[in-house]
Parts: sequence; C-alpha cells; structure tokens
Amino acid sequence: MEAQTQNTSLQRLQNVEKTIVRVLELAGGVMDELANPTGPRKEFISTHCRDFMQMIKDIQFTLRNEIKSACEYRPFEKSDYSSRISNELCCSKLDYVLSQLDAMKLAIANYHLHHPSPPLPPPPPPPTV
Repeated sequence: MEAQTQNTSLQRLQNVEKTIVRVLELAGGVMDELANPTGPRKEFISTHCRDFMQMIKDIQFTLRNEIKSACEYRPFEKSDYSSRISNELCCSKLDYVLSQLDAMKLAIANYHLHHPSPPLPPPPPPPTV
C-alpha cells in the first residue's frame, strides 16, 4: 500500500511538472500574440489567460495537498528527532528562566544597595528571676 501511495504521489508531482511546462507554453503564446504586428486577438489572449490562471490554481491545490500529506507521515520509529527537539526547547526554556532569576537577583541587590535597611533595634533585656 505504501509503494502505491508513493507512486501516485510521484505521478501527481509529475503531472504538476507537465502542467508547469504547459503554463510556460501558454505564457509564451500570449507574449507572441501580444508581439503580433497586426495586433493581438482579444479572444486568444482571454482564453489563454483564463487557462493560465486555472492551471496555476490547479498546481497550487495539488502542491498544497502533497505538502500536507508529506507532513502527515509517521516518523521513523528509531528516529530521535522529536525527543532531541523537545530537549533543546526545554534547555532554551531553562536558560530563559535562569536569565530571569539572575535579573531578579541583580534587581534585589541594586534595591538593597540604594535602600539600606535600618539597623535592627537591640534585643530586649533578659527577664530577671
């Protein structure tokens, strides 16, 4: 089943490639018609432009679907990619938290430097018995 899916996907991409060639031929035909010394034929230009736009939409639709289906694949079971990415994200988050804690320590130190605490009152005398 997997080989059949890949084959049809390859066939769809080959069809897109053929459509791109056809789109370029249409664009060239329109340019030739616009350069015609007797002037361009309006219906010819209109038909080719309409076909051009439809083919572009078809190409976009097919490529969008192929990209979407390629993203839905099941990752290779022995791949550690997702766990490595997850670890890298966690490390980045920890680095951020540590930088915020350092900034808080610095802010507290600056506060105490500019706002010294008043001296503590002397302790009360011990009770006499």
